Amino acid sequence: MLQQAAITESKAKAKMVTGADLLLEALEKEKVEVIFGYPGGAVLPIYDKLYDSKILHVLPRHEQGGIHAAEGYARISGKPGVVIATSGPGATNIVTGLTDAMMDSLPLVVFTGQVPTNVIGSDAFQEADVLGITTPITKYNYQVRNIEDIPRIVKEAFYIASSGRPGPVLIDIPKDIAASVSKPPEEQEIKLPGYQPTLQPNYLQIKKLSEAVSRAKKPVILAGAGVLLAKASNELKEYAEQQQLPVIHTLLGLGGFPADHKLFVGMAGMHGCYASNMGMSECDLLINIGARFDDRLTGNLQFFAPHATVAHIDIDPAEIGKNVPTAIPVVADAKEALKQLVKQNGKPPVHAEWLEQIHKWQEEYPYYYGESAALKPQKVMEMLYEKTTGDAIVVTDVGQHQMWAAQYYQFNQANRWVTSGGLGTMGFGLPASIGAQLADPDRCVIAVLGDGGFQMSTQELTVIKELNLPVKIAIFNNLSLGMVRQWQEIFYDKRYSHSKIPIQPSFVKLAEAYGIKGYEINTAEEAEIILEEVLNNREPVLLDIRIDPDENVYPMIAPGKGLHEMVGVKP
Repeated sequence: MLQQAAITESKAKAKMVTGADLLLEALEKEKVEVIFGYPGGAVLPIYDKLYDSKILHVLPRHEQGGIHAAEGYARISGKPGVVIATSGPGATNIVTGLTDAMMDSLPLVVFTGQVPTNVIGSDAFQEADVLGITTPITKYNYQVRNIEDIPRIVKEAFYIASSGRPGPVLIDIPKDIAASVSKPPEEQEIKLPGYQPTLQPNYLQIKKLSEAVSRAKKPVILAGAGVLLAKASNELKEYAEQQQLPVIHTLLGLGGFPADHKLFVGMAGMHGCYASNMGMSECDLLINIGARFDDRLTGNLQFFAPHATVAHIDIDPAEIGKNVPTAIPVVADAKEALKQLVKQNGKPPVHAEWLEQIHKWQEEYPYYYGESAALKPQKVMEMLYEKTTGDAIVVTDVGQHQMWAAQYYQFNQANRWVTSGGLGTMGFGLPASIGAQLADPDRCVIAVLGDGGFQMSTQELTVIKELNLPVKIAIFNNLSLGMVRQWQEIFYDKRYSHSKIPIQPSFVKLAEAYGIKGYEINTAEEAEIILEEVLNNREPVLLDIRIDPDENVYPMIAPGKGLHEMVGVKP
């Protein structure tokens, strides 16, 4: 009898699990492939279980690098990027990445450790009010107070992060909850009555839009990142071809429509092309699909699309009418809305003269750059495009190099472009390239960086070497914070207040210190030879590309000006 009781007690103990066990099991159920995390005291129970996990764990050398890597992974894979950080400074170090992901609608599920529940609110060692800090910069956040809730919360978090308008979700886990023991709870279905994204469009609004297209004389489509997030590139192409509608892209929308297509106009906005900005200025019907109408796109709203009836397709109803009055609102997933528009098979507009005008603008006012003895960054971007046949994943930091990449690298396919748009985060590019390469291991990934942003996340070179990721790091080095210098030149009477960086380390020697090959490039001839060599191998490489330090990004729309008031346009 005593022996039987001991067996029964042993079986009962065997069934008990910790909060960390439940967390890892929930992540496995979500088919998580990679976690970007940095250990610390509050997450040690979780890391003890990670020791035996089959999930790939990537150790960034700074928590901000980890969350930017997760963003790059999410952008290319379409799956939520997963991050773990410890309490206090670990959690606060990911605030920038959360904000970046929130503004660019990237799905992340982020776990932060927290001090034990009995000392929360007592200013305990490494305590921070993570819920209070992150409420404005996450789609939703949780703090786990009962171990039994872990599976449900994780399941909800992945659903919220990746459905509707994607975004970051944070789960704060106190250390004692992760370490405590419980019987495995019963699996629960997701029940979120207050969160029901509208996927299907209203039929009457689709019909109204289809009829407006048929009547239009000067229609254009403005395609944003919402097209990519909805995996709607094929549907956009089908609809544009059916109705013969010219397509303009936002910065984050690049790749949603093939750049080599005859209906592709170009990127619009502050550094967009003449044809795109004039197209939006002169159109009589503007169909926005998944774009925010942010200020860098619209310029002065007083002059934005003054002759246009505006239609706006967006899964987030809060965006419709927020910045630009909208006559035809369509709340829906972009893919589903485009499917319904194709199904309408409306009469195409009579707009041959309009298409001819757009092509004329494209021919007469292309992007251009002058010749000089110094190496032109635009020339290097053209080389990168030609030598990769446009098939590489291009990841950028923020600044002049970002705009040159957007202007001169043609994106003919979806999921080839990773950049920080809404927040404009320097230091984003290098770690984001790590996540992008892990998401698509067989593809060439080029990290196009500035010398300023690169120095904000240099430590992540260790991760690239450790994982032997064949990322090609192209630093466009102009010994300055290039975009800041450009604005000081144009708007501040060339008073270069702390924007020039004449003292730098040798980036080539720095790369070698991390065990990565490095090359310095000073001329177009050197670029031709070295790019041919390094783009065809499967090892990490750093290129210190010494570009013309005085080169500016044009065309440009000055603050307060309309899209039609570009400067630096080729005559």
